Formats: sequence, structure tokens, C-alpha cells
Amino acid sequence: MTTTSPDLVSGGFASVKAACGRLERGIALVTEVPGAILVVVEVLVLFAGVTFRYGLHRPLVWSDELASILFLWLCMLGAVVAQHRGGHMRLTLIARLLPETWAARIETVSSAAVILFLGLLIPPAYEHAVDQMMITTPALQLPDTVRSAAILTGVCLMLAVALLQLVQRARLLDVVASVVLFAVVGGLVTVFLPQLQDMENWNLLVFFGIGVTALVLGGAPIAFAFGLATVLYLTFMTYMPMSIVISRMDEGMSTFVLLSIPLFVLLGLLIEVTGLAAALVNLLVSLVGHFKGGLSYVLIGAMYLVSGISGSKAADMAAIAPVLLPEMQRRGKDPGELIGLLSSSAAMAETIPPSIVLITVGSVTGVSIAALFTGGLLPAAVGALGLVFVAFLRSRGEDTTGAKRASWDQIRSSLLASIPALLLLALIRWAVVSGVATATEVSTIGVVYTVAVAVLVFRRFPLDRVWPMLCDTLALSGAIMIILGCATAMAWALTQSGFSQQLAHAMTLMPGGATGFVILSIVVFAVLGSVLEGIPAIVVFAPLLFPIAKELGIEPIHYAIMMVLSMSLGLFTPPLGIGFYQACAIGRVEPDKAMHAIWPYMAALLTAAAVVAAVPWLSNPHF
Repeated sequence: MTTTSPDLVSGGFASVKAACGRLERGIALVTEVPGAILVVVEVLVLFAGVTFRYGLHRPLVWSDELASILFLWLCMLGAVVAQHRGGHMRLTLIARLLPETWAARIETVSSAAVILFLGLLIPPAYEHAVDQMMITTPALQLPDTVRSAAILTGVCLMLAVALLQLVQRARLLDVVASVVLFAVVGGLVTVFLPQLQDMENWNLLVFFGIGVTALVLGGAPIAFAFGLATVLYLTFMTYMPMSIVISRMDEGMSTFVLLSIPLFVLLGLLIEVTGLAAALVNLLVSLVGHFKGGLSYVLIGAMYLVSGISGSKAADMAAIAPVLLPEMQRRGKDPGELIGLLSSSAAMAETIPPSIVLITVGSVTGVSIAALFTGGLLPAAVGALGLVFVAFLRSRGEDTTGAKRASWDQIRSSLLASIPALLLLALIRWAVVSGVATATEVSTIGVVYTVAVAVLVFRRFPLDRVWPMLCDTLALSGAIMIILGCATAMAWALTQSGFSQQLAHAMTLMPGGATGFVILSIVVFAVLGSVLEGIPAIVVFAPLLFPIAKELGIEPIHYAIMMVLSMSLGLFTPPLGIGFYQACAIGRVEPDKAMHAIWPYMAALLTAAAVVAAVPWLSNPHF
């Protein structure tokens, strides 16, 4: 009788895991290459469309259609890359508080939930792609399957990556336990199906209340938590075909204005690597850096200005923090204080155009994006003034003995160096607000302008950063867009159930009328922002609540700005706010060292939000 050596078994598992790791990296590379190329091609196609339309007065009728086809492929390939990198948005607070063993078990359960969702999507994704074969695109005369097949391809690749990651990272016992857990949950739902059906719309609480909450708190990516709850609800509670989920996801990711999101993400990375963001910071430092609290004012001002270029809060913080935080620490600033100020200034800047969140609001509600861009400037300025006041109070003991007042020559030199960045900022805001260009077109113009300035004016362009920059753009865009797709499907399911009408009726009956509704909205969106982040919360709840606001006589621009301000408060407020932990990671400061310092700044922003809520003119000067 022969026995198997434990070392041999262990070595066999190790070799299997190593093979899975190589295969996963291979899939990622095969996905990254065409995805990164698509980012560049999108810029070229859209810029060519703008040039021919406005410059040569000979519009390319096929450019927008081609851009839309490529965009869905970019979204899905980006989602695959985000799966490989662990870049899908998720709440990890609970896992960080648990012992390592239990954290690993919960991670396995969340991974199994992702695999279950993606596996359930493959048949309807295939059906959707086949159905679209009968539809021909108007300009290029291509079967729409050329576009819609991107969803099937992305789902299959994400499923393969998720399975390979599970083999590499999970223990077999935890995998078995996860399978048993989902089988038990499925069995319970089947057994109590008659009771769930008798509950009418209260069964939404089971699937979208308890189910989504459990998945999100367990660390499952938010997009897949939305998607799995939607698929299971439609499977057990309705007779709807599952292909409807794919068609809703397709709709959620295919709005043309959303194409500006990856382009603004790319623009944010470009202004960092080309030095445009640093030039703006240096100008502000030369003007007020020698005062007590001067660098705090610079950080607030820089976030306000840079937000007008990048549109991405993560890109904003990554561009500003490395320039300012080391010098602020040298002046004796507590590291936690720096993160508190960085987080709050990022929250303040959420309504500054071209905010990706504002673009999303406009796309799902039909509100003019140009009007949202105009309406976001003054509310952000009110928040900035509140932060400046708190920074002044907390900087009175700052040591500025080593800080020298900049000479006029230094100020002039900094001003000249920052002119290209200031012109970019002015170009973006003028083009969108004046209606000369759409958000998508102006993002393309911004990318081309930044590259041209780096090459022709600065005469330097970091070629070694191009590939990582394109891959980062691809992954972040995919993570954002898959949330939009799944949240759109979830919002559709909630609407079809009649929940939106019931919610509208309940909220119109609440005491206080419009004032009470605004106060409740601030609280609700602050909580949603801390748990779900801004974009998924907007896609799910904005279509439900905007009609109520309109019925109560609340101006749409004012309500939209209030909604975004409230969500930004939640997004950057610990212990749940994901943006707060992003700021800690960028500033390389432990969250527990920064948590105590953020509260005075967030109180200032809450006060600013109350002022904006009380004075509608601030968010809509024409109202």
C-alpha cells in the first residue's frame, strides 16, 4: 500500500496555483492591450469628429456611432482589468476589523457571489447578443451584435479571472462552505417562495435590503451585489426573461455622454504626469505659502482648481498630495490633520465641473449637464470658504520660520509656468458652459490640448508613464461603468415593481413639505454616499426622487447639487466613507491617525450644505 506525501500534495497545489496565476496574468495582458488601444482610438475618433464638425464644417456621420461601439468594448474590457487588479469598488471596513482567518472566509464568500452572478449572466448575455443581430447600425450598417457582444465577452473573461483568483487565494474548506451557504439561502428562498410572493413589494426588502446590504458589508464589489440581487429577484419573484438584465446593463453603459468619463479620467492622469497640476500648486504656494496655514489654503485652492480639469476625486488627490503634504509635514502639521483637510477638500470639490458625478446625474435624470456645471461652482466656493475658516483656526500655532515670501520674480515665473494649466481650466469651463461643446467633446479637446502643451511647450512627455496611464484609465473606467450598468438594471427592477410610485407617495406625505423632503434627502444621500459611493446611489435613486422633488416645486438643478453635496459628505466621512480611505492611502497615513482630525472640516462642509439648501440661488443663479 502506498501513501501520498503531504509535501507532494502541497507541492501539487502550489503548482496548480502558480499555473492559475500565469493564466490570469495572460488573460489580463490579452485584455489590457486592446483596451489601452481603445482608449487612444476613442480620443482620436472623437477629436476627429469635433475637428470635422466645427473646424471643417464637414461632420463625420459615423464618428459618434463608432465611438459608441468601441465605448462598450472599452467598458467591458476595463471591467475585466479591474477584476484582475481588485479595482472594483467595494466596502472593506468589516473585513479589516475581523481576524485574518474570518476575513479570508468572508472574502471567499464575496468571491463566490461574484462567480455566481457572472455565471448566471452568460446565457442571457449570449441571448442578447444573438437578438441584436437583427438590428443594423444606421451609419456603419453593422449588425448591433458587433457592439453588444462586448458584454458577453467581458462577462466570460471576468468569470475566468474570478475563478482563477479563487483557486489561488481561497482554501478549499472555505470554498465548500461558501457553496453550501448559497445553496442553503437558495433552498430557503424556494421553500418560502409562496410567503415571499404574498408579501408583495415587502419582498424587495429581502432581496435589495437584506441581500444587497449583506453582500456589500461582506466585501463583495458593489456592482455585483446590485446585479446578483436583481437577477435573483427577477428569477424568483417575476416571469421576466433574464435577458432584460443584460439589456438594462447595456442601456446603462451606452449613454453617449458617459464616454466623457474615461476621457476625463485620462485627462486627470495626464495633468499629473505632465506637470500641469504641479504648476498650479506652485503658483498658489508662491502667493500664500508663507502665511500661517498658507499651505492649507493652497491645498483647498488647488483642489478647487484641479477639480475643474480632471473630474475625478482620486486623480485630484493623487495630483495634489505628493506636492504639498511633505512640506506641510515639515512645517509641523500632524499627518492626520493633512488627511482630514485632503478628504474634506475633495468632498468640497465634488460639484466643480467637470465632475463625473454631475455628468452621471445629467445622464440619468435628463437635467442639462451644462446647467449642472454652472450650478456647482458657487456651492463648492461656499464649502471652500468654510474649510478655509477651519484651517485658519487650526493653523494659528504653525511654525513658518523657514517659509520665505516669494519674490516678484518667483511669482511671475510661477504665473508664466501655470498659464497652460489655467488656459486648460478656462477652456473646459467655457466650452461646456457656453454650449460650444458637449462634455464628451470638451474632454477630448482637453486631452489633445494637454498632450500638445507637454510636447510643444514643455518639450517633455514621460513616455514610460503612457502605458500605465492608459491601463489605469481602462481599469477605473471599467469599474465605474460596470456599476452604472448593474445599478441601472437594479433601478429598473425597483421601478417595475411599483416601488418608485410607493416611495413617491410616501415622501410627498411627509411633514414639512419641500423643506422636510430636502432635509430627508440630505440625510439619505449622505448615508448612501458612505455605503454605495456617489455613482451607484445616483443611478438607483435619482430617477426615483427627482420626480418627487419636481412635484414639490424644488428646482432640479438645486436638488441635484444638494444631492451631490450630501453624497460627497458621506463618501469622505469615516468610518464607512470609501473616499476617506482613498485619501489615507494616497497620503500614506493610517486611518485611525486621521479619523480624529476630519470632523471639524466635515462640520464646516455640513454647514455649507445647509446654507446651499437654504439659498437655492447659490446653485442656480438664474432661478
